[in-house]
Amino acid sequence: MVRRILRLAAFVLAGVLLLAACSGGGLRGPGSADELSAFEKITRMLADLHSYRAIATVEYRSNKGTNTYETVQHARITGEYRIEVTGPEHVAGAVTVNDNHTITQFNARVAGRVSVPVEETPERSEVFLTSFIRNYFGSREVSSIMVADMEGGVCTVLEAVVPGNHPYLALARLWVDNATLTPVKLVIFDPDGAERITVTYRAFEMNVVLDDAIFSM
Repeated sequence: MVRRILRLAAFVLAGVLLLAACSGGGLRGPGSADELSAFEKITRMLADLHSYRAIATVEYRSNKGTNTYETVQHARITGEYRIEVTGPEHVAGAVTVNDNHTITQFNARVAGRVSVPVEETPERSEVFLTSFIRNYFGSREVSSIMVADMEGGVCTVLEAVVPGNHPYLALARLWVDNATLTPVKLVIFDPDGAERITVTYRAFEMNVVLDDAIFSM
Protein backbone atom coordinates (compact mmCIF):
# COMPACT_ATOMS: atom_id res chain seq x y z
CA MET A 1 0.00 0.00 0.00
CA VAL A 2 2.85 2.38 0.81
CA ARG A 3 4.36 1.82 -2.65
CA ARG A 4 1.02 2.60 -4.25
CA ILE A 5 0.69 5.77 -2.22
CA LEU A 6 4.20 6.88 -3.14
CA ARG A 7 3.49 6.30 -6.83
CA LEU A 8 0.37 8.43 -6.50
CA ALA A 9 2.37 11.04 -4.62
CA ALA A 10 4.86 11.23 -7.48
CA PHE A 11 1.98 11.66 -9.91
CA VAL A 12 0.63 14.53 -7.83
CA LEU A 13 4.04 16.17 -7.72
CA ALA A 14 4.35 15.99 -11.50
CA GLY A 15 0.81 17.27 -12.08
CA VAL A 16 -0.47 20.74 -12.69
CA LEU A 17 -0.09 23.03 -9.67
CA LEU A 18 -2.80 25.48 -8.80
CA LEU A 19 -1.17 28.89 -8.38
CA ALA A 20 -2.89 31.62 -6.41
CA ALA A 21 -1.57 35.11 -5.75
CA CYS A 22 -1.52 36.33 -2.19
CA SER A 23 -0.48 39.00 0.18
CA GLY A 24 -0.27 38.96 3.96
CA GLY A 25 -2.01 35.79 5.21
CA GLY A 26 -3.16 34.68 1.78
CA LEU A 27 -2.09 31.96 -0.61
CA ARG A 28 0.43 31.92 -3.43
CA GLY A 29 1.82 29.41 -5.86
CA PRO A 30 5.16 27.77 -5.08
CA GLY A 31 7.98 29.48 -6.91
CA SER A 32 11.26 28.36 -5.43
CA ALA A 33 13.12 25.07 -5.24
CA ASP A 34 12.91 25.20 -1.44
CA GLU A 35 9.11 25.38 -1.51
CA LEU A 36 8.89 22.47 -3.95
CA SER A 37 11.27 20.50 -1.76
CA ALA A 38 8.99 21.16 1.21
CA PHE A 39 6.07 19.82 -0.82
CA GLU A 40 7.98 16.65 -1.63
CA LYS A 41 8.85 16.16 2.05
CA ILE A 42 5.24 16.74 3.12
CA THR A 43 3.92 14.34 0.50
CA ARG A 44 6.32 11.65 1.68
CA MET A 45 5.40 12.35 5.32
CA LEU A 46 1.72 11.80 4.53
CA ALA A 47 2.48 8.66 2.51
CA ASP A 48 4.52 7.25 5.40
CA LEU A 49 2.06 8.13 8.16
CA HIS A 50 0.44 5.02 9.62
CA SER A 51 -0.90 6.41 12.91
CA TYR A 52 -1.13 9.57 14.97
CA ARG A 53 -2.22 11.04 18.28
CA ALA A 54 -3.36 14.66 18.45
CA ILE A 55 -4.94 17.29 20.64
CA ALA A 56 -7.22 19.31 18.38
CA THR A 57 -9.95 21.93 18.42
CA VAL A 58 -12.83 21.00 16.12
CA GLU A 59 -15.29 23.67 14.97
CA TYR A 60 -18.55 22.85 13.20
CA ARG A 61 -20.25 25.73 11.37
CA SER A 62 -23.86 25.84 10.23
CA ASN A 63 -26.52 28.43 9.55
CA LYS A 64 -27.32 28.31 13.26
CA GLY A 65 -23.81 29.22 14.40
CA THR A 66 -20.56 27.52 15.43
CA ASN A 67 -20.08 24.64 17.85
CA THR A 68 -16.53 24.22 19.18
CA TYR A 69 -15.10 21.11 20.83
CA GLU A 70 -11.73 20.29 22.36
CA THR A 71 -10.73 16.75 21.45
CA VAL A 72 -8.08 14.07 21.76
CA GLN A 73 -7.74 11.97 18.62
CA HIS A 74 -6.09 8.61 17.95
CA ALA A 75 -6.20 7.11 14.46
CA ARG A 76 -4.59 4.56 12.15
CA ILE A 77 -4.39 4.81 8.38
CA THR A 78 -6.18 1.44 8.24
CA GLY A 79 -9.38 3.07 9.50
CA GLU A 80 -9.46 2.61 13.28
CA TYR A 81 -10.00 5.76 15.32
CA ARG A 82 -10.87 7.09 18.74
CA ILE A 83 -12.00 10.62 19.51
CA GLU A 84 -12.68 11.90 23.02
CA VAL A 85 -14.30 15.25 23.70
CA THR A 86 -12.56 17.09 26.53
CA GLY A 87 -14.48 20.36 26.33
CA PRO A 88 -16.78 22.15 26.78
CA GLU A 89 -17.53 20.70 30.19
CA HIS A 90 -21.15 19.67 29.53
CA VAL A 91 -20.05 17.20 26.83
CA ALA A 92 -16.60 16.31 28.18
CA GLY A 93 -15.91 12.58 28.38
CA ALA A 94 -17.90 11.63 25.31
CA VAL A 95 -15.90 9.01 23.38
CA THR A 96 -16.43 7.47 19.95
CA VAL A 97 -14.35 4.44 18.95
CA ASN A 98 -14.12 2.58 15.65
CA ASP A 99 -12.30 -0.77 15.64
CA ASN A 100 -12.96 -1.24 11.90
CA HIS A 101 -15.91 -3.52 12.69
CA THR A 102 -18.26 -1.48 14.85
CA ILE A 103 -18.53 2.12 15.99
CA THR A 104 -19.61 2.74 19.56
CA GLN A 105 -20.01 5.70 21.86
CA PHE A 106 -19.72 5.94 25.62
CA ASN A 107 -18.88 8.45 28.34
CA ALA A 108 -15.46 7.87 29.88
CA ARG A 109 -16.43 9.84 32.99
CA VAL A 110 -19.39 7.65 33.88
CA ALA A 111 -18.84 4.58 36.04
CA GLY A 112 -20.21 1.35 34.63
CA ARG A 113 -19.87 2.40 31.01
CA VAL A 114 -22.76 1.75 28.68
CA SER A 115 -21.82 1.71 25.01
CA VAL A 116 -24.19 2.63 22.22
CA PRO A 117 -23.63 1.46 18.62
CA VAL A 118 -23.80 4.28 16.08
CA GLU A 119 -23.62 4.69 12.32
CA GLU A 120 -20.64 6.32 10.64
CA THR A 121 -21.12 9.91 9.49
CA PRO A 122 -18.85 12.04 7.29
CA GLU A 123 -19.17 14.86 9.82
CA ARG A 124 -17.21 12.65 12.22
CA SER A 125 -14.98 10.53 9.98
CA GLU A 126 -13.68 13.46 7.90
CA VAL A 127 -12.18 15.25 10.93
CA PHE A 128 -9.38 12.68 11.02
CA LEU A 129 -6.15 13.32 9.15
CA THR A 130 -6.17 9.71 7.99
CA SER A 131 -9.38 10.38 6.04
CA PHE A 132 -7.74 13.34 4.32
CA ILE A 133 -4.72 11.21 3.38
CA ARG A 134 -6.90 8.53 1.81
CA ASN A 135 -8.91 11.16 -0.08
CA TYR A 136 -5.78 13.03 -1.17
CA PHE A 137 -3.97 10.07 -2.67
CA GLY A 138 -7.15 8.41 -3.94
CA SER A 139 -8.74 11.39 -5.67
CA ARG A 140 -8.79 11.59 -9.44
CA GLU A 141 -9.21 15.35 -9.15
CA VAL A 142 -5.88 15.79 -7.47
CA SER A 143 -5.04 18.15 -5.66
CA SER A 144 -3.62 21.56 -5.63
CA ILE A 145 -0.61 22.87 -3.84
CA MET A 146 -0.38 26.38 -2.45
CA VAL A 147 1.90 28.14 -0.02
CA ALA A 148 0.39 30.15 2.82
CA ASP A 149 2.02 32.76 5.04
CA MET A 150 0.78 32.20 8.59
CA GLU A 151 1.67 33.70 11.94
CA GLY A 152 3.75 30.66 12.88
CA GLY A 153 5.63 30.50 9.59
CA VAL A 154 5.13 29.19 6.07
CA CYS A 155 2.76 26.31 5.35
CA THR A 156 2.08 24.21 2.30
CA VAL A 157 -1.63 23.70 1.62
CA LEU A 158 -2.84 20.47 0.05
CA GLU A 159 -6.33 19.98 -1.33
CA ALA A 160 -8.50 16.89 -1.77
CA VAL A 161 -12.05 16.17 -2.86
CA VAL A 162 -14.32 14.69 -0.18
CA PRO A 163 -16.10 11.72 -1.76
CA GLY A 164 -19.78 10.94 -1.44
CA ASN A 165 -21.58 14.03 -2.78
CA HIS A 166 -22.32 15.27 0.73
CA PRO A 167 -24.41 18.48 0.65
CA TYR A 168 -22.11 20.25 3.12
CA LEU A 169 -18.71 18.53 2.80
CA ALA A 170 -17.14 18.80 -0.64
CA LEU A 171 -13.49 19.86 -0.43
CA ALA A 172 -10.76 19.59 2.21
CA ARG A 173 -7.58 21.59 2.63
CA LEU A 174 -4.69 20.68 4.91
CA TRP A 175 -2.11 23.21 6.12
CA VAL A 176 1.28 21.64 6.95
CA ASP A 177 4.18 23.56 8.49
CA ASN A 178 7.12 23.59 6.05
CA ALA A 179 9.73 23.65 8.80
CA THR A 180 8.37 20.97 11.17
CA LEU A 181 6.35 18.94 8.62
CA THR A 182 3.47 18.75 11.11
CA PRO A 183 -0.19 19.46 10.35
CA VAL A 184 -1.44 22.87 11.47
CA LYS A 185 -5.10 22.77 10.49
CA LEU A 186 -7.61 20.94 8.32
CA VAL A 187 -10.58 22.81 6.83
CA ILE A 188 -13.54 21.23 5.05
CA PHE A 189 -15.66 23.35 2.71
CA ASP A 190 -19.15 22.94 1.31
CA PRO A 191 -19.84 23.06 -2.46
CA ASP A 192 -20.24 26.85 -2.26
CA GLY A 193 -16.81 27.32 -0.67
CA ALA A 194 -18.02 28.08 2.86
CA GLU A 195 -16.02 26.61 5.75
CA ARG A 196 -18.04 23.91 7.51
CA ILE A 197 -15.47 22.10 9.69
CA THR A 198 -12.13 23.37 10.96
CA VAL A 199 -9.68 21.15 12.85
CA THR A 200 -6.82 23.07 14.49
CA TYR A 201 -4.02 20.90 15.83
CA ARG A 202 -2.64 21.95 19.24
CA ALA A 203 -0.29 18.98 19.55
CA PHE A 204 0.50 16.25 17.05
CA GLU A 205 2.49 12.99 17.27
CA MET A 206 2.84 10.85 14.17
CA ASN A 207 3.54 7.14 13.84
CA VAL A 208 2.94 6.41 17.50
CA VAL A 209 2.29 2.86 18.67
CA LEU A 210 -1.44 2.55 19.34
CA ASP A 211 -2.63 -0.52 21.20
CA ASP A 212 -5.77 -2.23 19.90
CA ALA A 213 -7.42 -1.55 23.26
CA ILE A 214 -7.52 2.16 22.44
CA PHE A 215 -10.15 1.46 19.80
CA SER A 216 -12.44 -0.57 22.05
CA MET A 217 -14.21 -0.07 25.35
